[in-house]
Amino acid sequence: MIVASLLLILVAVVLLVAGLAGGSSVLLVVSIAASLLAAVALVVGARQAAGDRLAAERPSRTATRPAGPAFAYGPPVEPEIPVQHVPPTVDAGGTGWRQPPEPPVADVGSRGAAPGAVGAYDDEPAAQDVTPADAARVARLDAEVRVVDGRPRYHLAGCAHLVGREHESLPVGEAVELGFTPCAHCAPNTALLADAGRL
Repeated sequence: MIVASLLLILVAVVLLVAGLAGGSSVLLVVSIAASLLAAVALVVGARQAAGDRLAAERPSRTATRPAGPAFAYGPPVEPEIPVQHVPPTVDAGGTGWRQPPEPPVADVGSRGAAPGAVGAYDDEPAAQDVTPADAARVARLDAEVRVVDGRPRYHLAGCAHLVGREHESLPVGEAVELGFTPCAHCAPNTALLADAGRL
């Protein structure tokens, strides 16, 4: 097609020169028509060449698909569960610092923990049982939960274990990253996953 368009352009130029030299309007009209045909042939040829080039670059589907049954690849890969980062338990207590879940030794004595129960509180609720998949889903949420410095659990805003304790709000993903775990009493993971499912 590209060769044909080049020939039509050559014919159009010859007819244009002949029409101008002889003063023939018929030759000028035929020259314009030949120019239009050359343009159409050029566009069609360019598209055809681009399509051929794309087909040559694209690998054949049958060549890349491995032979054998579909189950030869094994079971689907589960998403990787993020590892919780537990920061150090000793700090100067500067502005904005959150005590990680393990309480400091001085705090243990003031809370009246049993001897030998270092790092435990007698009034701390158990951790909510969650599957690793649900824990990974919760860690990706940005919903707010409440934490108490030095205590290992995160809670919903209305949890009874927050009453009388100074607490702060932070995204659940950050709470998980800091090492906090969900409270079994208010079951924040259940509520947060239910809310996320309704969105």
